[in-house]
Amino acid sequence: MKLSVILDHIDNGHIALPEFQRGYVWNREQVRGLMASLYRGYPVGGFLAWVTASDGAPARGEGQIAPGVVKLLLDGQQRVTSLYGIIRGRPPEFFEGNAQAFSGLHFNVKQETFEFYAPAKMKGDPHWVDVSDLMQGDGMSRWLEGAHGLGLPNDELVESMQRLQGLLGIKDREFHVEEVTGDDKTVDVVVEIFNRVNSGGTKLSKGDLALARICAAWPDARNELKRCLIKWRNHGFRFELDWFLRSINAVLTGEALFSALRDVTTREFADGLGRAEQGIDTILNLIAGRLGLDHDRVLGARYSFPVMSRLIDQRGWPLSSEDQGRLLFWYVHAMLWGRFAGSTETVLNQDLEALDQGGIDGLIANLRKSRGDLTVRPDDFSGWSLGARVYPMLYLLTRVESARDLGTGLPLSSSMLGRLSRLEVHHIFPKARLYEAEFSRSEVNAVANFCLLSQDTNLRIRDSKPAEYLAEVEQNQPGALASQWIPTDPELWQVENYSSFLDARRELLASAANDFLGRLFDGSVATDPLPATALPVVSEQGADQSEEVDELAGISAWLDSSGYLPGERDFVIADAEDGRELAMVDMAWPQGIAGGYTTPVALLLEPHEQTERELGRIGYRFFVGAEALRSWLETTGGLERESTE
Repeated sequence: MKLSVILDHIDNGHIALPEFQRGYVWNREQVRGLMASLYRGYPVGGFLAWVTASDGAPARGEGQIAPGVVKLLLDGQQRVTSLYGIIRGRPPEFFEGNAQAFSGLHFNVKQETFEFYAPAKMKGDPHWVDVSDLMQGDGMSRWLEGAHGLGLPNDELVESMQRLQGLLGIKDREFHVEEVTGDDKTVDVVVEIFNRVNSGGTKLSKGDLALARICAAWPDARNELKRCLIKWRNHGFRFELDWFLRSINAVLTGEALFSALRDVTTREFADGLGRAEQGIDTILNLIAGRLGLDHDRVLGARYSFPVMSRLIDQRGWPLSSEDQGRLLFWYVHAMLWGRFAGSTETVLNQDLEALDQGGIDGLIANLRKSRGDLTVRPDDFSGWSLGARVYPMLYLLTRVESARDLGTGLPLSSSMLGRLSRLEVHHIFPKARLYEAEFSRSEVNAVANFCLLSQDTNLRIRDSKPAEYLAEVEQNQPGALASQWIPTDPELWQVENYSSFLDARRELLASAANDFLGRLFDGSVATDPLPATALPVVSEQGADQSEEVDELAGISAWLDSSGYLPGERDFVIADAEDGRELAMVDMAWPQGIAGGYTTPVALLLEPHEQTERELGRIGYRFFVGAEALRSWLETTGGLERESTE
């Protein structure tokens, strides 16, 4: 079948994507490679389609499918989507992904190479041709007009036109389309075929498989799930579809394994979705209102939500004040100790069973059994960066214990009005002072060196010497330092005593954490909800972490524009067997940066010998610094495969 016919069939609904397919995951390097191969006449493989009745077909997207039968692509989505986007100049109706991966592709008629648009290199140069523009009806005529105007020699014009005709000929390239047909080809059978065919590509997760079965009977299921995810995202919380499915599964079946959904009817699933949504809404309000954890960055232990959703679904809401406190006690400890960092399904099933048998007390007993001790120790605050597991605890204490601003002495809350009243992360010992004294980045960015301030105070402190400005705070705002668990011994404010300062502050933070958790457990924490607060930001002018934020933001923007998968920031890599934390990295791609089963990748912003050793041992390819990662991607496209030996 000619490519042009395939694209026409997509437009008129004769070819579509099955609902269980994941979104578009190719990057620019893969798109460029595909077009170069097609231009040179190299083989790029055929397509596999599932031919099924249009009525009730589990097709993705809002586009209408043709009556009678429809061909749902099982193999070839990435190639077809890329070619459609380039030739039509827009994504197909079923598109989900980053259109930047195939937008702006240009062809050099002199060198016969493909590159994505770079103004400094291509603007005004007639040798660079926009491929999508060329593929439109009068694209060749428009190029000729421009080329004549720039005075290209006739022989060069002829040669260029021949090469452009060769590029246009890609639309007439014949592709073999193999078809899967028959009444016995149920969704389960087709999903199995899909996974076998795509064994080297983006394999479906267990959640995808569960959703595929559900979508076969309820095509709007995915849209309903996305509606909830978008709602939470708009409130500052980003969750994954698999995570939401876990919560629905827990509410309906009390199980973590998605196989438990096999016998759930469509009506039951729709009901469970609504109940899980309500439970998650309640939990988010509870955690934000009682703990002050009111945005994505400080929300840990996400897989505790399926457990808590089931509890609320079974017991109803509201829980008693005592039960709320004990549930939050369990949640905070699950967050602190990485309860769900490893074998998620195993741990979830343990906790769901403990919940059904012993309620909240059963959950706490289960946690004590695995942890041994639920005491927070000073060494637990030894982490560094905003991604450290204990950073949410520092944020929590600041919100619930009425920490005061070092400049005004007022409690830090969203009731502070004005352009410069927004909360910011502040380094107590300013970075510039510590770097002058040759402390490492991890020492400079120790969690015990963080506190929260209003933007106005942060700007006024800037790079002040800690011995000077802390003495001023103690004099002008008595008790403000103690409210932020900052040691008041002036000797500890000297830069040369920074290590001792950190030790002393960790002691104070651990004591405050244990005191608060103890009050949660015995029900003596106030139940009045805290005011919502603006997301704490990192100011470029304050004594903060702007270097790290800028570096991560820069590589994220480049990845997005280049069509690579977004990384997970502040990622905890855990042992698959026992959940033990092995390493924390600034950004990670556990399934590979180009999707599918490519090598897992990690980014470190600075060297860390123990972390690097652990990453190497467990098979991660890691890079120190964003430029090293970018250089590797520009060379390999991130397509290095895992060893199969």
